[in-house]
Amino acid sequence: MARVKVSSKHQISVPSEVRRKLNIRSGDQLLIDIRNGYVVLIPEPKRYAERLRGLHREVWSETDPQEYVHREREDWES
Repeated sequence: MARVKVSSKHQISVPSEVRRKLNIRSGDQLLIDIRNGYVVLIPEPKRYAERLRGLHREVWSETDPQEYVHREREDWES
């Protein structure tokens, strides 16, 4: 765990070890989220589509896409 200090201008510096692990470069933007009383900094993806690719793929791992679409279309006609 890293420790940072809030400056008089309410700024913090991201420690170099954290920047290296998350591949954060000068000029990158971070998203800030508050989760259960904690501040979470997340590197903003440069391309959201690439970042989301494969998300929850396990949900569809045992599903045949053609069969799924066929069943959905049958339901629409009902």
